[in-house]
Amino acid sequence: MNEVVDMNTLFDFSKAGDDISAVARLLNEFEAHEAQEERFLQNHRVAVADVKHPITRIVLQLIIFDEEKHRAVIHAMAATLKGSLHWTKPQNSLEGEVDVAETSKRLLTITESFIELEKEGINEHKNLLREASGYYHGVFKILLNSMIRDSEKHVELPEFLRQRLTAP
Repeated sequence: MNEVVDMNTLFDFSKAGDDISAVARLLNEFEAHEAQEERFLQNHRVAVADVKHPITRIVLQLIIFDEEKHRAVIHAMAATLKGSLHWTKPQNSLEGEVDVAETSKRLLTITESFIELEKEGINEHKNLLREASGYYHGVFKILLNSMIRDSEKHVELPEFLRQRLTAP
């Protein structure tokens, strides 16, 4: 039996003020954040071009790479909200077709292997952290800590994916 979805509940229109829905307000916030990050990225790309010191350069490059990923994620979330508001499916939206069963099985196997690999990597990075934390004015420590946090995220994201792939 098909279930009828209450649009007010789905988009929480009732919590809005100033004649704008909560989802429209969230979309505005995402778009403003995306624009702010783009300005940040432009400024940092220009700044890093003049940096000669290798440690400073790699740290700035890592920040830029992460911010570029964040901007892409915010853009996808904004596109998804925009599509919901306008009953469309814009490019870069997070909505789409359901995976074919065979593709899902293959992806599940790869996902589970990746989760295990990342968990092993976290333990290896923690061991390296204990051994190398005092080197080069602490830059090894900060880089390894950053990699550990990235790997923890790399476990969390595929675990979410695994839940979606195994859901009935």
